[in-house]
Amino acid sequence: MFMGTYEHGIDAKGRVIIPAKLRDGLGDSFVVTVGLDGCLYAYPMDEWETFSTKLKELPGTKEARALQRTFMANAATCECDKQGRTLIPAGLRECVGIDKEVVFIGVLGKVEIWSKDRYESGNDTADLDTIADHMSEFGLSF
Repeated sequence: MFMGTYEHGIDAKGRVIIPAKLRDGLGDSFVVTVGLDGCLYAYPMDEWETFSTKLKELPGTKEARALQRTFMANAATCECDKQGRTLIPAGLRECVGIDKEVVFIGVLGKVEIWSKDRYESGNDTADLDTIADHMSEFGLSF
């Protein structure tokens, strides 16, 4: 299970250090793809297999095909070098506005990778009480 928030810079070659606590869970090879809310998702291989199987099992609706296409077309296998760095493909970085600084967020079975600017400007938790109230419908209480 992933958790925590970590900040790192990107070097001139587009490499970023994966925080050690997240790197252990991601393994030597992992998948990065577009995520929701303007970030990237990084999945360990076993979680990626589970996720892609669920995508495969979706009905053949237009919306399902769009999800399948988006997640799969943008997926890239990444590996860490001996220094714990990985190269996030340029197209994925551009897609979510990652330039110089990155925020990694551990979120259960995946890691979210954010542009620091986008994360800081778009993650207002002011409405968290309202969101929590709605989650009670799913059996989550605080």
